[in-house]
Amino acid sequence: MVLTINDKFPNLNGDTQDTSNFDLYEYLGNNNESWGIIFMHPGDYTPVCTTELGMAASKKADFDARNVKMCGFSCNSAESHRGWVEDIKAATGYDVDFPLFCDPVS
Repeated sequence: MVLTINDKFPNLNGDTQDTSNFDLYEYLGNNNESWGIIFMHPGDYTPVCTTELGMAASKKADFDARNVKMCGFSCNSAESHRGWVEDIKAATGYDVDFPLFCDPVS
């Protein structure tokens, strides 16, 4: 699937590190209640991804102030994400308190 400017991002339904029934559209809200930014990364526990997600987590209050909801996305499992958010906190000092969507099959 190729997305271009003004295309609607497809809904994501499934697991995150915190839930087994995540729905991206529900998370973002109906009627364009908020903006969304999705961080796609190739895999958990990679050095650059760890520091970049930590930096994103450090800016969450800035995103919240602008009504932008954050979401991560990778091919890792919820179990992997749960461990990785602890690693991110240990490495950067920041809590990842936004969903990391799991797509281990694709």
